[in-house]
Amino acid sequence: MQTRKTLSWIKDEITRSISVSLMLYIITQAPLSNAYPVFAQQAYENPREATGRIVCANCHLANKPVDIEVPQTVLPDTVFEAVVRIPYDMQLKQVLANGKRGALNVGAVLILPEGFELAPPDRISPEMKEKIGSLPFQSYRPAKKNILVIGPVPGQKYSEITFPILSPDPATNKGVHFLKYPIYVGGNRGRGQIYPDGSKSNNTVYNATTTGIVSKIIRKERGGYEISIAADGRQVVDSIPPGPELLVSEGEAIKADQPLTSNPNVGGFGQGDAEIVLQDALRVQGLLVFLTSVILAQIFLVLKKKQFEKVQLSEMNF
Repeated sequence: MQTRKTLSWIKDEITRSISVSLMLYIITQAPLSNAYPVFAQQAYENPREATGRIVCANCHLANKPVDIEVPQTVLPDTVFEAVVRIPYDMQLKQVLANGKRGALNVGAVLILPEGFELAPPDRISPEMKEKIGSLPFQSYRPAKKNILVIGPVPGQKYSEITFPILSPDPATNKGVHFLKYPIYVGGNRGRGQIYPDGSKSNNTVYNATTTGIVSKIIRKERGGYEISIAADGRQVVDSIPPGPELLVSEGEAIKADQPLTSNPNVGGFGQGDAEIVLQDALRVQGLLVFLTSVILAQIFLVLKKKQFEKVQLSEMNF
């Protein structure tokens, strides 16, 4: 009986250990593979704040450029390209979550006007499909099909991202009109410095939490450091994750908020905007008819003038 209880206890402990390990894996690894969109989608209902700032800037603190190119005008129910460019030095290496160095990933959020959405696969031309590649686009929310996110994807391959967009048709969507609309874009390269819960990643500077003397520096087995600071008769321990390079040494006097490490961040975030006109085909046809009539009127005017001059010259000779 005792043996059976022991076996049952061992089985429960093994099951519990596996469950804990699985939870730790999900917590620590899932954000790494789905970093940019998931963090924003989980923390913010809308990626663009009332101030106009896109929320990715809350975690990616460095300011970097981004560019968007869209047609000046589009017709209803038409597929067009929105090209987002996220430039950076391809030779740069970023600090990964395990402290090692690796290539930078990129991500982007595209905020379209209401009614605009990702084009269905059967409406995308073969030429556009070749530009898109295997990019996994997704909506920011199921109910917000006009907000698209992508990433993280390899930056060396996708520093230029082509979004296939389908324009709405006011004939079927009464909430859409033939107007000029703004388009907003945010693009980042590299990992962020702060997680949405406010904690730091290992891709940022770590500062001293107090003034004192560095009494001991312990290098952890899995990378990183534990820095003991003697301050007013007490020991304060600052923990540094693997990645940033240490700037202080034992016996050194330091002040509160003094950098203990270098800044390993080589990436950053940028945002921009563009405008697009949803054009009525009848207006275009009307404009063409008007221009044609103007050209014909000018031609007839010139011909009439020449005819008048010819008649006048004939009368003078007579």
